[in-house]
Amino acid sequence: MSTEVKVPTLGESITEATLGQWLKKPGEAVAADEPIASLETDKVAVEVPAPAAGVMGQYLVQEGDTVNVGAVIGSIEAGSGAPAAAPAPAAASAATSAPAAPVVEAAPAASADLTLSPAVRRLVLELGIDPTKVKGSGKDGRLTKEDVLAAAKGGAPAAPATAPLAPAPVPAAAGERREERVKMTRLRQTIAKRLKDAQNTAALLTTFNDVDMSAVMEARNRYKDSFEKKHGVKLGFMSFFAKAACLALKDFPAVNAQIQGDEIIYHDYVDLSVAVSAPNGLVVPVVRNVEQMGFADIEKAIGDLGKRAKDGALTMEDMAGGTFTISNGGIFGGLMSTPIINPPQSAVLGLHRIEDRPVVRDGQIVIRPMMYLALSYDHRIIDGREAVTALKTIKEAIEDPTRLLIDL
Repeated sequence: MSTEVKVPTLGESITEATLGQWLKKPGEAVAADEPIASLETDKVAVEVPAPAAGVMGQYLVQEGDTVNVGAVIGSIEAGSGAPAAAPAPAAASAATSAPAAPVVEAAPAASADLTLSPAVRRLVLELGIDPTKVKGSGKDGRLTKEDVLAAAKGGAPAAPATAPLAPAPVPAAAGERREERVKMTRLRQTIAKRLKDAQNTAALLTTFNDVDMSAVMEARNRYKDSFEKKHGVKLGFMSFFAKAACLALKDFPAVNAQIQGDEIIYHDYVDLSVAVSAPNGLVVPVVRNVEQMGFADIEKAIGDLGKRAKDGALTMEDMAGGTFTISNGGIFGGLMSTPIINPPQSAVLGLHRIEDRPVVRDGQIVIRPMMYLALSYDHRIIDGREAVTALKTIKEAIEDPTRLLIDL
């Protein structure tokens, strides 16, 4: 008896994806709901669960192929199947020290056939861990992210490959020029298209200001320990800027609006898109109803989204919507930038690195921790006065955080 493996529903308006990787080989045992393939959409990576227990059957599509929602990509056959292939005899003695470890490629860098989830695979490669030396605690002995992190903390070194899987690349001769051609991922293609569409469609303009971070840094240093003790999360700068943005968007609703056809849609809520770095590029998951949230709730939500983005575990729902975006290029050392709006949104706030600079206060030159702020906006619906004043409102709230408490 055979059970078809179909591409699952991927979310609203998502009709196709790219098969990124098969996680099970034909003939291997498969448990019900166990991930057997990874799909790349234009937003996130999605795992395909096994529809039934049995044996992995024939692949009907190959890695890199485009597949439609509902398409049959493989099959699960009846039977008990076999575990992953045993290591070659030459490597048997090296594997005896970890008999319960899932059997995978000897070297983590050679990742083509590893039976690992995308998130675990990325972590193995990032940390340089040899998965053959790590005991899996997941279902059927599969490696989890916690297993890999524990191995990294324990200092488990990555073992060298027992046998090369492909010829070693020949070193380039002196003066030789080489090129490498790599197909863009679906996510990267979509990012490129959306950014270019934003430039072509919106009347983009950016206004700048600088903000003295002294008051926020003082408040953070004063309360960070008690804040973390009470709420179980660190007090960062993003919650201050999120609350300051809510003040500005309330006073200037056009900055939180969107164009749909010949209409302007105004929102009485703030669904904040937070630009975070993921393995396949920049993504913007959404924190919803930020205007109703406290500092701790904002920090927890942003921290959770950032972690799941790094692990490749964001869902379609995490990415949908958003009325305003904050992008923090300062974590990478950026001094100033002109961020591009995230369509169909009409504005994005860019944060940058904090650095000590001389400024004039009460006629005296003093050193203050300063940050440049940038607000890019769609001039079709946001006037310059509104954009400049909205950014000034954010600046004033950061320089005097009491405004955040009394809604001023």
